[in-house]
Amino acid sequence: MVTRRRFLGGMVGAAIAPSVVKAADRDIEPDFLRDLLRAGRIPSMVDRLPTHPRIINMKNAGLQPGTYGGTVRTLIGSAKDIRYMTVYGYSRLVGYDTKLQLQPDILMGFTSEKDSVFTFHLREGHRWSDGTPFTVDDFRYWWEDVILNKELTPGGGALELRPHGDLPRFEVLDPLTVRYTWDRPNPNFMPALAGPLPLMIFGPGHYLKQFHKKYQDDFRMSALMKQNRVKKWADLHIKMSRASRPENPDLPTLDPWFNTTPPPAEQFVFVRNPFFHRIDENGVQLPYVDRFILNVSSSSIIAAKAGAGESDLQATGIDFNDYTFLKDAENRFPVNVSLWRQVRGSRVALLPNLNCADDVWRGLFHETRFRRALSLAIDRHEINMVAFYGLGKASADTVLPESPLFRSEYADAFIAHDPDQANKLLDELGLGNRDSEGIRLLPDGRRAEITVETPGESNLDTDVLELVRDHWREVGLALYTRTSQRDVFHNRAMSGTIMMSIWFGIENGVATADMSPRQLAPTLDDQLQWPLWGMYYLSAGQAGRAPDLPEAKQLVDLLNQWGETARFEEREAIWHQMLSLYTQQVFSIGLINSTLQPILKSAKLQNVPARGLYGFDPTSYLGIYMPDSFWFKEV
Repeated sequence: MVTRRRFLGGMVGAAIAPSVVKAADRDIEPDFLRDLLRAGRIPSMVDRLPTHPRIINMKNAGLQPGTYGGTVRTLIGSAKDIRYMTVYGYSRLVGYDTKLQLQPDILMGFTSEKDSVFTFHLREGHRWSDGTPFTVDDFRYWWEDVILNKELTPGGGALELRPHGDLPRFEVLDPLTVRYTWDRPNPNFMPALAGPLPLMIFGPGHYLKQFHKKYQDDFRMSALMKQNRVKKWADLHIKMSRASRPENPDLPTLDPWFNTTPPPAEQFVFVRNPFFHRIDENGVQLPYVDRFILNVSSSSIIAAKAGAGESDLQATGIDFNDYTFLKDAENRFPVNVSLWRQVRGSRVALLPNLNCADDVWRGLFHETRFRRALSLAIDRHEINMVAFYGLGKASADTVLPESPLFRSEYADAFIAHDPDQANKLLDELGLGNRDSEGIRLLPDGRRAEITVETPGESNLDTDVLELVRDHWREVGLALYTRTSQRDVFHNRAMSGTIMMSIWFGIENGVATADMSPRQLAPTLDDQLQWPLWGMYYLSAGQAGRAPDLPEAKQLVDLLNQWGETARFEEREAIWHQMLSLYTQQVFSIGLINSTLQPILKSAKLQNVPARGLYGFDPTSYLGIYMPDSFWFKEV
């Protein structure tokens, strides 16, 4: 059993070696920064880069070394969507490569002992985007003044930091080394640092101290609070430190680009970070592209604008049903459209609300036979052909063949179109009586009418529900559709008002055994099949409701067992137990997965893969494919 893992300079078991790029070779300046250099506002590249920058060997990665310059235009549905730049930039302490293996990024290296003791080595000379050194003090500030401050962190810290109830011990070992120690394994820690919205354990203390009551006088703090329209100093600190939604242009970052535009705005401009820590094998500092311009548009017309040549790189705001239109745009504009495989366990899934407030319906949804009957009544082949042109795959809501955890028995669980078996199961549940229209009657005499709710953000949902309505009608169940805004949609689910919803399946369909299986258990309040149970877990029993279904309790128990072991074999076995239980119980009714996502790019934009895995977690949309390596070539 391997109990100690050492990752230094991106290699397992390697020592930290001097950079192979000579200082003279690194002195290759982007034209974009020339004015700043002439004005003496930034140092030359040799002094901006860490002593040992992260070297991305483009040719070894199957990419082309590029050149500086250019602006990427992209479209977003609202100002909040500037958060995509944090996801795309994918600058992390540790991050996933394209094979979903963890590697150092911001860190020079790290060691892990039994997934309990994590030692992080920083890059000497690394700087924030404002030129201030990035040091162990930035970890110390976040630990002592943010995580341990009850006003800033009233809940005691993220669950990934206290999986067994207690926070770790934090130590600064030397000017370039910090350590986090738990008494028991914490396998969630490293994946959380590599996520699309990473666990925050450091921040630019030199900047943020001005918003912290420990370091700021009362008079100045009051003025800052008034200026930023907040009533509490803690709210001010949170607002000014929010890296996941980069609305504060003054907040220093380690990302490849930083925002220069305060909201509200209809256009946000992100420019290159002069102190970014990555270079290519020729000593050229990344990113290659100088600017990203994010234009705010109505979500409903993003596809139309992208197809009209108004975007150089578009992944969000477009869907498979836009593919034909976008592909046709290649004949009118210098753009290319490719198809990536979505990583969701199901592109569309039906989620019976096991916390439904209606006693009769909740009782039915708690019946495994009822959930199986709903699944068996659906003709997935028809859905695949009509909605996905036959390019998807009929499947339960589970991991994809790209995952090492995939087994066909999970994918095939109760997906055969078998209305006879569905009718039999419904009859066994005492739903044999029907009205004059052939609709089954509930035990209290009401018609078996299921209202499926949708946030109305995709025509695809509506198209699929039209087909499912016909399938369920054949077994005596009536389906009605209700549309509501996403915030209302979530609140109605939490209140138990929603009977059933249509949404995506599990988020990470390409999981490995070292990634948390929490998506298979009630752990979050936005899991629409059991939001109150998820809130109970999320709040450590302070809110929501404890699961009262044995199989749901078993999933939580298995998740806790996964979090207690440092052995890969045991984690893998637990994953398989959970996948089997989840699919056999049909807690979510998966329909079609392995669906395709259009990616539109300028024909001049290089290093954008023709094929890739597309999803929020763990691939961070475009993030693991390093948009800082994209560059413009005249063609």
